[in-house]
Amino acid sequence: MAAGLLLAACATVSSGAPSAPAILVVGDSLSAEYGLQRGQGWVALMQQRLKEKHFDYSVTNASISGDTTAGGAARIGVALKNIKPVIVIIELGSNDGLRGLSLDDSRANLESMILASQRAGAKVLLIGMQIPPNYGRDYTEKFKALFPELARKHKVSLAPFLLEGVGEKPELFQADGLHPLAQAHPRILNNVWPGLEPLLKGALPKR
Repeated sequence: MAAGLLLAACATVSSGAPSAPAILVVGDSLSAEYGLQRGQGWVALMQQRLKEKHFDYSVTNASISGDTTAGGAARIGVALKNIKPVIVIIELGSNDGLRGLSLDDSRANLESMILASQRAGAKVLLIGMQIPPNYGRDYTEKFKALFPELARKHKVSLAPFLLEGVGEKPELFQADGLHPLAQAHPRILNNVWPGLEPLLKGALPKR
């Protein structure tokens, strides 16, 4: 990915103190506030909760609508170099699954992102995704299993399913049936938080 596109992706930033340790979110439209007003998505809500709980981090949201694991793997190196995060949240894979892409390729891309983040000294939170059953039982189950398998292999934190308690409720989605409404994002944050909070406590003392 060109540097200009990376900078555009990183332009959506919720900032703590300028010198605060950084959290980098690398995701797709589910994290990029697609169809929402700025400040309504779970990443922005996460920054608010960090402040409320006196965790002094800056948050850089480098999520791009439509991105795949291949896109994330291609651009994470530049993001790690520029942001120097202490925590990386990886929320990618849904577009791979919805396009029926190779699970081996998705696994390799996610693994590449995890390893790059660890080499850069960052702790990793991997966010699990699931796809509808109409893609076939074998593909659907293997896709779901990919995330906990990688988390176990590389000893990283896992949020089992980003849309837990949301995905089965059509009334919580925009007209496209793919992107949650603003009122669903507090629940999405609650799905992420249990995997994130231990990393926060380990990386930065609470005031």
